[in-house]
Amino acid sequence: MRIGIIGGGFMGEAFLRGMLRAHVAAAGDIAVAEVVPARRVALAEHGVRVTDDSQSATIGADVVLLAVKPQDVPHVAGGLQGAIPRDAVLISIAAGVRLDDVRRYSAHRAAVRVMPNLPAAVGEGAAVFYAAAEVTEAQRRNVDAVLGAVAQAVVEVHDDESIDLATAVHGSGPAYVYLFIESMIDAAVRLGMTRPDAQRLVLATVAGSARYAIESGEHPAALRNAVTSPGGTTAAALAELEAAGFRTAIDSAIEAAYERARELGE
Repeated sequence: MRIGIIGGGFMGEAFLRGMLRAHVAAAGDIAVAEVVPARRVALAEHGVRVTDDSQSATIGADVVLLAVKPQDVPHVAGGLQGAIPRDAVLISIAAGVRLDDVRRYSAHRAAVRVMPNLPAAVGEGAAVFYAAAEVTEAQRRNVDAVLGAVAQAVVEVHDDESIDLATAVHGSGPAYVYLFIESMIDAAVRLGMTRPDAQRLVLATVAGSARYAIESGEHPAALRNAVTSPGGTTAAALAELEAAGFRTAIDSAIEAAYERARELGE
């Protein structure tokens, strides 16, 4: 597979690292277009071809990954008109930019809108995608390979509104988790634990809890009940969370993020 990456920022490089790690493409078959000279120097260390010319990066590509800031999509995608190979699939990871807009700016019909998340940087991400009707089965296989290189969970949806909702859940979701982690660490430190010890314990607890939930396949409520003894420490803690409106706060946060995602896409 030959791949052109337009934009070598954090997420562009995350996808690059993932695709190289998963052997989706050889370094010699990947070109990255990046306007910042210092970033081009850093990206070249991966052994890929780097350029400041977006059209050059698309030459012979099977997949073109558009990894620029949302506000730059009209200009950058517009500059790709006529340059994307006819049989290539265009993947946009620009948050808030609707699929039809990506296709209109780029004048390329076989396009896919993707919402990845931060853990893509270590190959542990989640991704939701919305593919245009013109995307062929062969192109879908290429999309699956690219997303599988950075995400442990890949979900297909069929409209932009579903992408907006996914943005509120898994796109913004890492920030919710990090706030929870930060709060647990701060509470432990306040009560007398050293910060390094608290951080090690909390990170291992969160990572291990997620891994056990994945591998066990149990409903989260069942897992929670398994940890909660009647009248015990966990029951006391959960009672405080419920009294503080923990569930309601999470619900409100996701709804607020969803509404904001919809506003950005208008």
